Amino acid sequence: MDLLWLLFLLGLALLPPVAEVHKQIIILAIGVLQLLEGRLVEQLPKRGKSYAVLLKILLAMLLISHTGQVGINSSYYPIFYLPIVTAAVYFDAWLTLAWTLIASAAYCSYLFPALALQEYELAPGAIEELAIRILFFFLAAMVVNRFATENKRNTRRYQMLAEELAKTNQELERAQAVARRSERLAALGQLSAGLAHEIRNPLGIIKGSAEMLNQRVRTSEPLVAELAGYISSEVNRLSALVSRFLDFARPLRIETRACSVAEIVDRALRAVAANWSGPEINIERRYDRELPPAAVDENLCEQVFVNLIQNAYDAMSATGGRLGVSIANGMRGDRRGIEVRVSDSGPGIPVELREQIFNPFFTTKKSGVGLGLSIVSKIVDEHRGSIEIVNHQTRSGESGACFVIFLPLAEQAVIPEAETASRA
Repeated sequence: MDLLWLLFLLGLALLPPVAEVHKQIIILAIGVLQLLEGRLVEQLPKRGKSYAVLLKILLAMLLISHTGQVGINSSYYPIFYLPIVTAAVYFDAWLTLAWTLIASAAYCSYLFPALALQEYELAPGAIEELAIRILFFFLAAMVVNRFATENKRNTRRYQMLAEELAKTNQELERAQAVARRSERLAALGQLSAGLAHEIRNPLGIIKGSAEMLNQRVRTSEPLVAELAGYISSEVNRLSALVSRFLDFARPLRIETRACSVAEIVDRALRAVAANWSGPEINIERRYDRELPPAAVDENLCEQVFVNLIQNAYDAMSATGGRLGVSIANGMRGDRRGIEVRVSDSGPGIPVELREQIFNPFFTTKKSGVGLGLSIVSKIVDEHRGSIEIVNHQTRSGESGACFVIFLPLAEQAVIPEAETASRA
């Protein structure tokens, strides 16, 4: 487009009067203004458009004043289409009419001095000719403004469509990630169930044999009795681990009812705090008022929040920190529900590990098994909810972990207007 503008202006410069220096300078100024117009509008978003139109009107007046003995008779009068079209592109219909009126008045202004000095006379039909030119100014302004308005409307429509598609793609990617995680959980659950059943029977035999051996040689062979005790204790630990595998693999029996999520979270906070013996953890609660009940299994949801809060405490076990819990009304697509955020000021979870954090047997703890978050994810999925890790910035500038849990509302619940309040 810039090249076309330059060719157009070059053509004007080559037409008579070619030797008019002022004309060439004015055309050059118009070309420079046209090239720099975008930057002018960008630097002055509120007034840049008006300045561009006004400068083009002034340059158009200078051009026709140097290309005709009387400006009103200049063959270059169509240069006024330039500011008129610019106004039609930038402004709405009423402002376009206003700028067209100003450009028309600027063009007609060359008529009055000539008539006032009585140096020239109007030829027959001159007024009609002038009126036709002015009407064409307004006609061009309205046609261009119509197309510009339609183009802007279509652009906004496409932008909204693109935003909706991007949002839909994000939701689709999230749903696909949840589906993949559920498939992995289901496959590993079946594998864990089979292995647990196969392992439990030999463990029972080993434990029984160790206890019988311990009873027989308790007095005669103290070393053998001690070793048998080690065998029995390790078997108990393995049995507990197998039980956890079975809990993970066993299908959940969810009995949902309308429950207050805030009460469940408060119970989980009290339970974890009561068993905590590490450094001080400050808890910040932010609950929306009059939260509607969610359709959840109370015991299983309490297990979810206990696990997440305990993980947050463990992440801050070295120096203490701040635990943030917020509960608010949320939306996932067209579904309404309760959104719970559990954030801490710990070291956070690296981005490369976030995809694996809900996988079974994946853990960053030295003594962890890697089933806690897998069970949490399974419980949330069974509630037709969602759980994800989001970016979180603490007040001190550190990036802690933040888990976002979405639980659907009970069918009879209605979401009131959210009014956030802080509670210590």
